[in-house]
Amino acid sequence: MPPDFGDRCSTYDLNNFCPTVYTSLTNRSAGNSLFNPTGAAAGRPSPCGAWTALAIMSELVNVCESLARLGGDVLRRWEGRCRVQEKGPADLVTEADLASQEALRDRLAQLYPEDLFLGEEDLQPSSGCAVAKTADLLSAAGDSRVWIVDPLDGTLNYAHGVPHYAVSVAATRRGEVLAAAVYNPAAQECFTAGQSAPALLNGEPIRVSRVERLSDALVAASIPSVVRRDSVDVDRLLNVLERVQSFRRSGSAALNMCYVAAGRYDAYWAADTQVWDVAAAWLIVQRAGGVVRGLDGGPLRLELPTPLVAATSALSDRLWQLLQPSAGDAAGAGPI
Repeated sequence: MPPDFGDRCSTYDLNNFCPTVYTSLTNRSAGNSLFNPTGAAAGRPSPCGAWTALAIMSELVNVCESLARLGGDVLRRWEGRCRVQEKGPADLVTEADLASQEALRDRLAQLYPEDLFLGEEDLQPSSGCAVAKTADLLSAAGDSRVWIVDPLDGTLNYAHGVPHYAVSVAATRRGEVLAAAVYNPAAQECFTAGQSAPALLNGEPIRVSRVERLSDALVAASIPSVVRRDSVDVDRLLNVLERVQSFRRSGSAALNMCYVAAGRYDAYWAADTQVWDVAAAWLIVQRAGGVVRGLDGGPLRLELPTPLVAATSALSDRLWQLLQPSAGDAAGAGPI
């Protein structure tokens, strides 16, 4: 039987999916894997027929959501009673972060003991080695599935009692996000997506907006907590403030991206994020029809993400131009 995810997650029971697929994913040692059939089975279609791959994807999305909700339950139980520590300047960690990550790691170890786990609290970004370790792990993973988890995205909000934070869970393989969930327990909103599954919010389809002009756009950004007045981050912000309809800095990269996916925001950028901040939301935006690229103009790299996210290609191009170092010199130019 699949493990119990609790009453709040009962509608996401893994029994809803093909039991043969479930057995192959969670009991590889039994020799039942549909991916490696032997004997006469090797020449026959799988017992679940043509929808086997879709069932596997549906299960991964289902597990991502169940895990995100599990982490959210842990965070709600710790609200108002956890100690706060500093990992670095304005970079906080609480007992809730650690408890949420431990709960998710334990549950994944039960479900998929052969998979790899990468969580934010395994690494210390302030030490300067987080990116190297992340890149090493992702490159060394090979064909293994890697679960990338942010147990609490928006720790500063959480510590101050601001109800805008999330648990982010992504299942990845070979640098691609297979399935994802981002859950805000305070708002009880869960965003999900899979490579062959639509972007959903609490089970309902979501779609990016159709905004193409900066002057019509509500734009968000993740700006480092500690910045200098003469920093490029401040220059970018001032350039954008002059050209967009309005601006938001909410404190959660994952939720910012999901808000673009849901059509609440029209664009978002960040220059200082980690893979666990954006991995799940990246897929959710793509499946909602949005455009995701790097601030350098190239494809977004999972191991070193600097995302620029927009509802439309036209808006993405215009925002990217505005975020370039020389953009301020042309701030008085015509509408873009």
